[in-house]
Order: sequence, then C-alpha cells, then structure tokens
Amino acid sequence: MHGDVGVLLPGDVVIALSASGETEEILRLLATVKRKGDALVSFCCNLASTLAQASDVALDCGVEREACGLNLAPTASTTTMLALGDALAIAVSLRKGFRAEDFAELHPGGKLGKRLAKVRDLMHTGEDVPTVAPSTPMADVIFEMSSKKLGMTTVQEEGRLRGVISDGDLRRLLEREGGAALSRTAGEAMNANPRTIAAAELAATALAILEERKITSLIVVNADASVEGVLHLHDLWGVELI
Repeated sequence: MHGDVGVLLPGDVVIALSASGETEEILRLLATVKRKGDALVSFCCNLASTLAQASDVALDCGVEREACGLNLAPTASTTTMLALGDALAIAVSLRKGFRAEDFAELHPGGKLGKRLAKVRDLMHTGEDVPTVAPSTPMADVIFEMSSKKLGMTTVQEEGRLRGVISDGDLRRLLEREGGAALSRTAGEAMNANPRTIAAAELAATALAILEERKITSLIVVNADASVEGVLHLHDLWGVELI
C-alpha cells in the first residue's frame, strides 16, 4: 500500500490466497486490484467471504477440517491451495502450448535442461573444427586429425562440406593400400556422404544417430551445406545422456 502496488499493470491477473477470505492486508488492496488489473482470482475456503465475492473467479479450497489441532491455523487448506495452484499453472501452460523444450530453455541448469540441450550448445566450432580441402595430401590430413583430437576431419571447399575422413576411414585405407595410401588426397580418401545434423536439433537426437550408425562424430551443417561445427560423442557425456 506504500508503492509496491505500482508493479500491477492493466492486463495483469492477480491471484489472491486467503483461507478466510477476510485477510485485512488483501482486502485493503481490493479497490486498487479491481481498478488496475484485468482479473482477480481467489483461492478461498469461504466462497461467501468478501474476497471471494469481489473476485472474478473464486476457487474453493475448503477442507473438512484443518490439520491444526485447534482447527484454526490454515494447514490442510494451504496444501489444497498448493495443489490447486499447480493445477492452474499446468492448465495455463497447456493452453499456451508450453513444450519440454521451453522448459529446458528456462531451466538450463536442471536435469531436464541438460537432457534437452541443443546440438549448438555442445558442438565444436571455429578453429576447433578439423578442416582440410579435397586436394590436401594425406600426410597433412593426418596432422590435422591428430592436432584437433576429434578422430576425424571435415573435407570442405569454400566452407561447404564435401566429405569426412575418420580414424576408421584412414585405418581401412592403410589396410587396403599400405604405404601407397599416403599418396592419396583427402578428396580421394573421404566419405562423400557423411551423416550430418542441424544445430537446432536436440542432443538426444544426435546421440540416437551416433548409436544407430555406430559413429563418433556428426557434422553440423546449415541448409546450404556450409559447416557450422562438429559434435563428438564425448561432448554428450556432460549432459547425462550417456
């Protein structure tokens, strides 16, 4: 009543909780709430009370008796208010189309936030992405793979993905061609159809692809095949997916 009511703006909905519906500090606010807000919703045990009668919507929180031994202090009724408040919040979230992804965005530190992390939050970007050109000699390809420590390298041309060379690809090439493999270029040794993913996809989706294909890395690309980053299996350890 000394200024804080200024936080209330036209269009706001006020939810008032009072077991008796006659709580003095709430009743003193009624005139201002009705003048400035768009709606007043009350949680009351007495629907004939001043607060309930003044409300646009009065929700009944009445109980047979309070847990208080004297049946005076609001105890069981406060638990009823808590449950009703949860039900109201969930109903509103469903009406607004609130999704698990929205929850995760607002709770990035929680377990759900980790489970619903996006690929863009975990991928390697910039100089951390191993990159060679199709014409790069195999000796330089091996150096790039070793220095970036992701067990693979992208093969790019003007920023667009042309293929991938993984540790497995290199090993199979050496088994097949021996020392002659070192005379190859990246373009000759690469897998020209690597598995890719968009940055906006969920980390859980990326993990499913990695497990299904039995690979350790995914290339993160835009719609025009330009490379945004690389997501490695190890990057998913910190989000409690593995």
